[in-house]
Amino acid sequence: MGEKGKKILVGVDEGEESGYALSWCLQNLLSHSNSEDTLILLFAKTPLPIYSAIDSTAGYLFSQSIVATMDTYANQVADAVMQKASTLCSTFNHQAKVETMVEHGDPRDVICQVAERLKVDLLVLGSHGYGLIKRAFLGSVSQHCAQQVKCPVLIVKKPTN
Repeated sequence: MGEKGKKILVGVDEGEESGYALSWCLQNLLSHSNSEDTLILLFAKTPLPIYSAIDSTAGYLFSQSIVATMDTYANQVADAVMQKASTLCSTFNHQAKVETMVEHGDPRDVICQVAERLKVDLLVLGSHGYGLIKRAFLGSVSQHCAQQVKCPVLIVKKPTN
């Protein structure tokens, strides 16, 4: 990994799976980290399904007040996710520097683009554990990223208890 420490990118969202993946990363990958290591927490804010009046057949058309309310809510979700992830990081005794990022776009694309742009050494993602049918309809962010990024990808699946 890099001479100036490892750069580890962790995708976080509202789900328990990403929290578990972050916790696993902190316990197993950063338990003996040095001050040169950087942990980057990334939240991808999905764009709202809003379209202009010119092409209203392709999506939904909302008033400005509804759009503002939806955007405020999306920002609150992003803030809450990042606060929870940062708090989790502070409970572990590690030396790594923690950075947070909120980017806009499809999570699959955002994660791949950020991993490439920052030239991370490792990408850590949680897995929802969807079966074949759900994965076919919903898509798998972790599977897409594992196939697209150039760095190693660690997919952490939360045990079923």
